[in-house]
Amino acid sequence: MGKESFFNLYTHNFVRVAVGVPVGKVADPFYNATQIAELCRQAADKKATLVVFPELCLSAYSCEDLFHQSALLEVSLRALEYLLEETAPLSLLTLVGLPLRVNQLLYNCGCLFSRGKILGVIPKSYLPNYREFYESRQFSQAALATEEYVDLLGQKAIPFGTNLIFEWEQQPLFKLAIEICEDLWVPLPPSSFAALAGATVLVNLSASNITIGKSDYRKLLVASQSGRCISAYIYSAAGFGESTTDLAWDGEGLIYENGTKLAETRRFAYDSQLVFADVDLDRLQADRMRQNSFGQTKVHFKKEISSFKTLTFSLDVNKESILLLERVLERFPYVPSDPLTRDQRCQEVYAIQTQGLIQRLKATSIRKTVIGISGGLDSAHALIVCAKAMDILGFPRQNILACTMPGFATTKKTLEQARRLIEATGCREYFIDIRPSCMQLFKDIGHPFARGEKLYDVTFENVQAGERTNHLFRLANFENALVVGTSDLSELALGWSTYGVGDHMAHYHVNASVPKTLIKFLIRWVSKTQELGEKVSEVLDEILDTVISPELIPGENAQEPLQSSEEQIGPYNLQDFNLYYTLRYGYLPTKTAFLCWSAWHDKNRGQWPEMEKKREAYSIDQIKYWLRVFLDRFFRTSQFKRSCIANAPKVGSGGSLSPRGDYRAPSDSSSAPWLKIWEEIPSSEDELLNKL
Repeated sequence: MGKESFFNLYTHNFVRVAVGVPVGKVADPFYNATQIAELCRQAADKKATLVVFPELCLSAYSCEDLFHQSALLEVSLRALEYLLEETAPLSLLTLVGLPLRVNQLLYNCGCLFSRGKILGVIPKSYLPNYREFYESRQFSQAALATEEYVDLLGQKAIPFGTNLIFEWEQQPLFKLAIEICEDLWVPLPPSSFAALAGATVLVNLSASNITIGKSDYRKLLVASQSGRCISAYIYSAAGFGESTTDLAWDGEGLIYENGTKLAETRRFAYDSQLVFADVDLDRLQADRMRQNSFGQTKVHFKKEISSFKTLTFSLDVNKESILLLERVLERFPYVPSDPLTRDQRCQEVYAIQTQGLIQRLKATSIRKTVIGISGGLDSAHALIVCAKAMDILGFPRQNILACTMPGFATTKKTLEQARRLIEATGCREYFIDIRPSCMQLFKDIGHPFARGEKLYDVTFENVQAGERTNHLFRLANFENALVVGTSDLSELALGWSTYGVGDHMAHYHVNASVPKTLIKFLIRWVSKTQELGEKVSEVLDEILDTVISPELIPGENAQEPLQSSEEQIGPYNLQDFNLYYTLRYGYLPTKTAFLCWSAWHDKNRGQWPEMEKKREAYSIDQIKYWLRVFLDRFFRTSQFKRSCIANAPKVGSGGSLSPRGDYRAPSDSSSAPWLKIWEEIPSSEDELLNKL
């Protein structure tokens, strides 16, 4: 993979698609064709592969009985011929709607063409004939057609029917199926069967007049169909220029991907519109592969699926040129940037964690929890969950036995933060200095530190981590309490925890499926909303500004730790990003790096959560370096810790690493395949920046 091809979205199995909503004129096909041709040129300039226009866009949808006039039908065909000529030089797949006579019957059709060649014609399956619709008066439904091929404009044997799937020869993950307007509104849309037959990109040419509330319903239909079919769904509706004799038109165009909205047009616009989205074909393939019930559905519809024909077409895309991703990409994939959505997410995460802990307490008839408080993010978050659980259960917060356990590297700052947080939340504090017991253990095993040598090795670190957990468990025995673990998803992914008798273990974990970046925002949200009061919020704000550190190796003074977790295992901003796309979709390292670079290389690009004060940017060499750290730690060195983690509730669709609930992997696997692909990532972007 060359450097420029790496920075091309098509290299990574994205495809740029467009929805066009032209301003039209009723019964003026050549005027309409000129508007469409201009939008096609704009789509090609933006390197789109496909552009979709509304139903009957060449003639206009609202022609009514004019559809039975031969002049309109003939000129619509000539307008199509004009479009074929105008778009022939463009490397573009175009879909338009027109009325078409076939063997004495008139059909409402979609026509797909590229480079001057008609690839297929698709008639409408379901004709609405209720309320304001009267299509059966003018058109015949697709089921009445006996032809499988038609001849048009001198082109012979053009595939005709509703059972056509168009596969892009240069990108076989792109498989296109087409339906028209009402086809989406019925209980079993044709696109459902097309998806089961392999189609990944579903398209709907629509007219769809507007009435109050209809836009919301359209979005619901398109979102749910794209989600159920695990597909992209591209929808284009007629806009300004249609007849308003009895109806109005809002020109709503939508592009969804597996339930997620990627793009939409402005409604009620008075000029032509073109909107783009970069569809992730890998995402669709990954989700279909994992969601085995999708494949199981095929068993029940073998007859319908077997009727589909797959037709290949060729369309060149220059992957050696630079083409940056324009898709909205969250820097924090676990954290929505939209404030309302993020607040809802925070409330839901807390509810899941709290319910999990409450159920475990009720099932064991235990009324107390034990938790180690370090003055850092994870333990602060877990303490908040414990406090919420006690409130719901009606138990006093004094039932939370919060332990501060300073060691050889504990700083004054974090110790004070821990004790103030315990006091502010109203828990019972246990202050346990672990240094004497650690020193005894050093003496027992003959560690040089016991003789005064400053040897800060892994044993030195793990003795402290183990002593803390040992105290927590023994205190839990003594008080008939349950040890609540604090380690988070990011640490589990990177193996950044002390195995066994360490932060790896607890009676019950509440953070095990919550990544570090989300924990930061959860704490910010609690602080902002003052869920636990003003004093708690003050301490939480200080904790958020504290360097993330295990505090196991002494610094030069008692004010700052020598260790920084992010300096050793990488910025959590990047590692959580890597985790999401590796765990959720199983992407190639090259694609993960491309997405990460797209999201993080320019701090002024895209949307930030407004609560994020520190805005970072990362170059491709930084992204590449830390991705290698992630891949090796995740696949080679850390699974044995995840194979025996304590129980914890799964929080998000981004996945958990529980061997019982979501992720099963061998503890002795190699990272070689991922590192082999990783080598293809460029080490710099200097040449790229010079060209932008």
